[in-house]
Amino acid sequence: MVKIYVIDTNVLIQAPYAMKCFEDNCVVIPVTVLEELDNLKNAEGEKGRNVRQAIRMLEEFRARGELLEGIPLENGGIIRVEKNYTDVKLPEDLPEDKMDNRILKICKGMAQSKEKQVILVTKDILLRIKAQIIGIRAEDFTSEQVSGHETQYKGRTEVYVPEEKFKDFKKKGVSVEDVYWTDKEGNILAAELEENEFVILKADQSSRKTQLGRVEQGRIRKLDYKKASPYGVTPRNAGQYFLQEALMQPAEKAPLVIVKGMAGTSKTFYSLAVGLEKIVNNPSGEYRRILISRPNAQFDSDIGFLPGDEQEKISPLMRPVIDNLEQLVDSSEEERYEDEAALKGKIDEIFERGIIQTEALNYIRGRSIVKTYLMIDEAQNMTPNQVKGIITRAGKGTKIILLGDPNQIDRPMLDERTNGLSYASEYMKGSPLCWQVTFSAEECERSLLAMDAVKRFMPKGQEE
Repeated sequence: MVKIYVIDTNVLIQAPYAMKCFEDNCVVIPVTVLEELDNLKNAEGEKGRNVRQAIRMLEEFRARGELLEGIPLENGGIIRVEKNYTDVKLPEDLPEDKMDNRILKICKGMAQSKEKQVILVTKDILLRIKAQIIGIRAEDFTSEQVSGHETQYKGRTEVYVPEEKFKDFKKKGVSVEDVYWTDKEGNILAAELEENEFVILKADQSSRKTQLGRVEQGRIRKLDYKKASPYGVTPRNAGQYFLQEALMQPAEKAPLVIVKGMAGTSKTFYSLAVGLEKIVNNPSGEYRRILISRPNAQFDSDIGFLPGDEQEKISPLMRPVIDNLEQLVDSSEEERYEDEAALKGKIDEIFERGIIQTEALNYIRGRSIVKTYLMIDEAQNMTPNQVKGIITRAGKGTKIILLGDPNQIDRPMLDERTNGLSYASEYMKGSPLCWQVTFSAEECERSLLAMDAVKRFMPKGQEE
C-alpha cells in the first residue's frame, strides 16, 4: 500500500535529496516547512547551503507542474505541498502557533481524511514523541543510518592460525584462508576479513604468541612501519601500531585513514606526530603542509559573530591541537613547562612557517586540496553530507585523516548511527584506499584516571 511521508524541515537541512528517497510513495511538504526554509535560506555554512539546495530542488519540481496537486517523481512516487487542515484540533498542551505543531495538524488531518498510512519523518526526537501522543506514526530519516556502535566496522580483528603457518609469517605472510575465529564454545569459524583490515595473529597452539599484520590482496602481511618512531613517538599498544602503519603509508597507497576511539587513545597526538615527522624530520616533499580542521556543534551559526579574522575565530576550537603540540615539541615532561614563553615560541614558529595551518570546515569544501596532510578532528560532529564533501576534495598526494569518537557527539540531530565519521567508516569499509583503526578502552594512554573513567562511563555492551 502506498504511504504518505510528511517531511520535517530538519530532514531537508541535513539531507536536501531526502525528497527523492521514498520510492513509489507520496512525499508531502507542509507549507510551514516552506516558510522555515525561506527563513533559513541566507544562513551561513552547511545549513544555508543545504537549505538553498532543497529550495532549488523544489523549484525544479514546480517547473514541471502544480505542486499542490502533486508532481510525479522518477522513482514512481509523487511529491506535493500541503496547505490544508489548518482547523484540525490538537490537545490543549500543544499550542497551534508553534511550527512543529502545525506539521502535526497536517499529519492528523491527512490521517483522518485518507485511507493511506501517514508517517511523519523528522530528526527531532521530541516531535516524534508528540506525534506518537496524538496517534501519528513518526520515524527518523534512516537512509544515511549505519549500524549501531557494537556492530560497526572496527578495522581490526583477532584471528588464529596453525602453528606451522605462524612460524613463517614474517617471511611469507599468511593466506586469509588459513586463519579462523572461534566462538564462545570453541567452535572454529571461517574468518571474513576486509581489505586493509588490521589483524592480531595468534598461534593456535600457543595463543600467547602474537604477530601484527594487515590484509592485502588475500594475504595477511607484516606491518611495514612497526619499528618506526615518528617525531620520537613509539607505539604503546596494538591500536597505536596499527594507527602508525596507516598514517606512515604514503598518500598514494593510503589516502584515507579513519580513526575511532575514546578520549585519551592518542588519536590526535599520533596523527600530529606522523605529520611532523613527514614534513619536519624527513622533509621528502611528500606533503606541503598539515591542514587541520575541527567541526563544532554551533560553528555554522556562531562563527560570523566572533571577533577577528578567520584564524582568530577558529583558534578556540584548535586548543586541543595546541595541547598535543606542546607535548610533541618538547618531549621532556619534567622541563616542558618550566619556560612557558619558550614553549609558546616553538608552537608559534610551527604556525608561522606554515607547517601547520588551521581552517574552518566550511571553507575546505569547494576546494581541491593537493599534497596536504589533512586532519579532521572530532569528525563525529560532521554530517554524512559534510564527510562526503571533504573526501571528494582530496587532490593528488593528499592524505585525509578522520578522527573522532562516535559516543561523544555534540551536534543536534546526529547520533552514533547518523554521524559522518560512522557513515564514512561503514561505506568505505573494504576499499583498498581506506585504512581504519578503532581503539579499545584498554588502549587509553592519557592517564590512569582517564583510563578508569573511560571504562566506567562506557555504555554497557561497548567495553571491547
